[in-house]
Amino acid sequence: MSNTTAPQPPSPSSGPNPDGPAGGAAGSAPRVVVGLDIGGSKTHGVLWRDGTLAAEAKAGSANVQNVTPEEAARSLSRLFRELVPEGQAAGIDRVVAGSGGVDTAADAERLRALIAPHAAGAGIDVVHDTRLILAAGGAQVGIAVIAGTGSVAWGVGEDGREARSGGWGYLLGDEGSGYWVAREAVRRTLHRHDLGMRPDALDEAVLALNAVGTPTELIGLFHSGAGRTYWAAQSRAVFDAARDGHPDAADIIDRAATDLTQLVLDVASVIGVPGPVVLGGGLAMHQPDLQARLRARLAAEGITEVVFLDEDPVMGVRFLVTGAP
Repeated sequence: MSNTTAPQPPSPSSGPNPDGPAGGAAGSAPRVVVGLDIGGSKTHGVLWRDGTLAAEAKAGSANVQNVTPEEAARSLSRLFRELVPEGQAAGIDRVVAGSGGVDTAADAERLRALIAPHAAGAGIDVVHDTRLILAAGGAQVGIAVIAGTGSVAWGVGEDGREARSGGWGYLLGDEGSGYWVAREAVRRTLHRHDLGMRPDALDEAVLALNAVGTPTELIGLFHSGAGRTYWAAQSRAVFDAARDGHPDAADIIDRAATDLTQLVLDVASVIGVPGPVVLGGGLAMHQPDLQARLRARLAAEGITEVVFLDEDPVMGVRFLVTGAP
């Protein structure tokens, strides 16, 4: 279900510090910093000028695991046009981009090449997006969890040892993610149909959200061009049904919480620290039912320092660059 790894090689940087995000020369903070959080559904960009938030913009995903390089380039182009006044791209000192799917130096270099035309002369750091989660929680040490379109956990211990669990993408894992929750609901609807059962409230919600009249139409839709971002958005049918007391919807959320808890336990077993655990991503930040189940399961494992982000992960870039919350 999940996997832990030895410490990952640091994502290379084109700036003065090859081991990760840092300030400018001689310990000075870079004057103009752009932070990017590149998720499966969207890219969120923020620009700080002398430590003050100066601009913010959103565009489509620039994660090349989810979209083509051409789509990623278009999203970044739109984003930088909103963030940076025309003709001022050369004034950017540093870009820190957190993205899923950055597992190797080659992954980081591909993303850096897409960003570079929009930040001439800037140092560009590319890191896995879990690093933004932990930083947004104001923590140097601990475990970050993303539960959004996909799912993954990453952590760093007091001695610098790193570990990751999950984050393999929807074909291999992503348990507990929005995509996984929606897929489980679709599977349930199809299974009940195969058994000759009439659609119940959860089945009807799944059909209505997808604008289809029969369960069998879900099969073609699922194997069509509708991507994981589309299906992740359909997870709301499960959370709505659970709030209305539907037992199978509650069971799907229970299983999601169990799988996400296991990601945390995997990472904790490698880095030797149980927290803090900082959780971000659409499901983790906006679904109280999932939050309550996660708190309970983590507490049962002795993990009580649990933080659900109330601001977007991209805000963690400021902490990565300056060490200031």
